[in-house]
This record gives sequence, C-alpha cells and structure tokens, in this order.
Amino acid sequence: MVRNAIAAVVLLAGAAQAQTVTIAALGDSLTQGYGLPVDDGFVPQLEQWLSDQGADVAVLNAGVSGDTTAGGLSRVGWTLSPDVDAMIVTLGGNDLLRGIDPAVSRANLDGIMQAAQDAQIPVLLVGMQASNNYGPDYKAAFDSMYPELASEYDALYYPSFLGPLVEEGDVAAARAFFQPDGIHPNSEGVAVIVDAMGPTVLDLIDKVDE
Repeated sequence: MVRNAIAAVVLLAGAAQAQTVTIAALGDSLTQGYGLPVDDGFVPQLEQWLSDQGADVAVLNAGVSGDTTAGGLSRVGWTLSPDVDAMIVTLGGNDLLRGIDPAVSRANLDGIMQAAQDAQIPVLLVGMQASNNYGPDYKAAFDSMYPELASEYDALYYPSFLGPLVEEGDVAAARAFFQPDGIHPNSEGVAVIVDAMGPTVLDLIDKVDE
C-alpha cells in the first residue's frame, strides 16, 4: 500500500508539472495583430515560438486596437481570470500618439501592475520610447516609467516592443518589417520581435513556478 501511495504522489506531481501555463497578453493593436491574418499576429506567433522551445503554454490575446493605458486598466480585472498564470503588458503607444501626460499613463500602468500583484500573477512589462516631438522632459518621463514600475513591482522588463526592428539604425532596412502605415509590423516583423522577446517570456514562465 505504501508503494502504491508513493506512486500516486509521483503521478500527481508529474501531472501538476505538466499543467499548461496560460499567459494573458494585455495590449493594444501591436498585441492584437492589427492588419495581419490571424495566424501571423503577435500572440499566435509567440505561442508557436514558445511551443517550439518545449513550453506547454497557451497565450491569450487581450489586445484591443486603439487602447490606451486607461483602457488596459479598465480591462485588467476580467483579463486576470482564475485560469491566467502570467501576464504580458504592452501598452502606452496610443497614449504617446495622443500626447497624454506621462504621469497619467504611469498611474494607469501602476494600477495594472498592482492588480497583477494582488492576484499574485507574474508580469512582463514591455516598454516603449517616446520620440522627441514632445520635448526632452516628456520623453524622459515617458521612457522611464516602464523600467521604474518593473523594478517597483519586481516584474520582468523588456525595453521595447518594436526595438528589434530598428535597433540597427538602418531606417530603410527597418521599413521592410512594417506594414504600409509605418506603425504596425508585418508578419516578418512580428517574427523578428518574437525571436527577440521569446527568451524573456520563457523567463516569465519560469516565474510561474516560483
């Protein structure tokens, strides 16, 4: 009987370890996959990349085109359903396009991070960088809110969603990775982003078991 009991415990432990990790990707059009066939968007490509690395994971698309940090804050409560184990947050691009005060955006992101902390959900916060159009003070406040909030909430931080497409500084080469609007990545651009961000998402999965 003791031998059977030990076997049962081992089997249950194995089943627990094999449980699929569910990640909610909370974001805007970059997450939602604007302008792309469903299978070419960020979420499906990321899920496939993670699967190819051997991860048992499901990535939920909680991206809404046009959403701001305020919209993300209003949705985070029901996004963090009981079956969600971790969350990727990619918000702020539309705040930037609208010139919203970085203090307001920061407060919204802070609310999102607090909701995840209250739910004991690990987070990967994806940053963005402002252009110089609004001046150096705006840029400094906007750019810094991401790493500072990630540090405050002991979250993982990835510097820039679109960074891998432009990091070489070759504007002409970067255009090949964007749709005609010059804002949203095409399927090839998404693949580059996923390849670059994927290892950090694997780190996020590891935090689920901590």
